[in-house]
Amino acid sequence: MAFSEVREYIYGDDVRDIEWNVTARFNRPFVKVFEEERELTVMLLVDVSSSLDFGTVVQTKRQMQTEIAATLAFSAIQNNDKIGVIFFSDRIEKFIPPKKGRKHILYIIRELLDFRPASCRTDIRQGVEYLTQVIKRRCTCFVLSDFIDERDFSQTLTIANRKHDIVAIQVYDRRVADLPDVGLMRVRDAETGHVQWVDTSSRAVRRAQSEWWQRRSAQLSATFTRAGVDSVSVRTDQDYVVALRSLFAKRK
Repeated sequence: MAFSEVREYIYGDDVRDIEWNVTARFNRPFVKVFEEERELTVMLLVDVSSSLDFGTVVQTKRQMQTEIAATLAFSAIQNNDKIGVIFFSDRIEKFIPPKKGRKHILYIIRELLDFRPASCRTDIRQGVEYLTQVIKRRCTCFVLSDFIDERDFSQTLTIANRKHDIVAIQVYDRRVADLPDVGLMRVRDAETGHVQWVDTSSRAVRRAQSEWWQRRSAQLSATFTRAGVDSVSVRTDQDYVVALRSLFAKRK
């Protein structure tokens, strides 16, 4: 319910709705009138860091993330909701204010496909903090990322979720959790540029990677739970529509 106007008190009105400042000014009772707010604002908080360029099966994390973001944007516009986007890396790369209309949605899709960030690093706190600063009224915000960030963003997420309805969508590749046995593999960190060789033929190495992923996934899930944030994880070789339907079914 959103505040609309004030009017003079009528017998039977709820006294809890009395607007005391106006009442004192005119020396007769006035009440606040509320109306149901049907128009929603949807924000997409999109990670554009370089770690999203990884993909080994069907597509990269960035490609899948772009498809999900576009699907959410079209859904919002069909519901006659406003839609906006914040692109972030370890800084705010671009802010598209929420609007309606076909022209606006096509602009967003074009940016999702073609945007090139200035930085390759990740700082989720930057994006979430900017959201709370720039969007004053309550919105539903989808955070799309692989959530590979060494910094702790749990407190920032908790604060943001008190003001807005935050939903986290994690995109990941199966090879992060399940290294293939292909012998020596040269790997490069897309965000730091660090290069090293990994012996994937070693069971100990593969087991260590799998255990790391399990710990990290459990930690991320606990972060979302503490913050009261609904979340879903989508693998690049799976159907994201199934995951989104499951997410929205839980939110009903």
